[in-house]
Amino acid sequence: MSTETGHAWVYGDNVDTDVLAPGAYMKLPVEELAKHCLEAIDPGFAGAVRPGDVVVGGENFGMGSSREQAALALIELGVAAVVAKSFARIFYRNAMNLGLPVLVCAEIDGIARGDELRIDAQRGRVENLSQGSVLQCEPIPDHLLAMIADGGLLPHLEKKLAGGRA
Repeated sequence: MSTETGHAWVYGDNVDTDVLAPGAYMKLPVEELAKHCLEAIDPGFAGAVRPGDVVVGGENFGMGSSREQAALALIELGVAAVVAKSFARIFYRNAMNLGLPVLVCAEIDGIARGDELRIDAQRGRVENLSQGSVLQCEPIPDHLLAMIADGGLLPHLEKKLAGGRA
């Protein structure tokens, strides 16, 4: 994953998968489901988020059911990464498996909605270009960065099984 730059969309603690991928739309194609991502807490999000933007959460981001569509909806909308104080383990794993970088960062309280952020997952850094600050996060291990770079777990395994370098 290269360094990504985008604007921050800031939410609080316990953002659950039902908010990220509402149950009423689960049978629709991901393109349609994504249009309803976060609408229960931010009705304008899906229409205003831009490719490269970053979702910032508090504690326990992605709690709730194990639906992988929660991460898929963010990917479909072009979200470059999710940064949060902590993640529900199943969301963390689903996001990584699908190629969405997620960074654990305890020091996010100073990030405001709309701040321009530069994410360096390999170094575990979030640079807030709007405020001139740098936050240290837990770096994503190299083996997971390779998986993300390949587009997620399945493309990574296909590459590995085909004899490609993984």
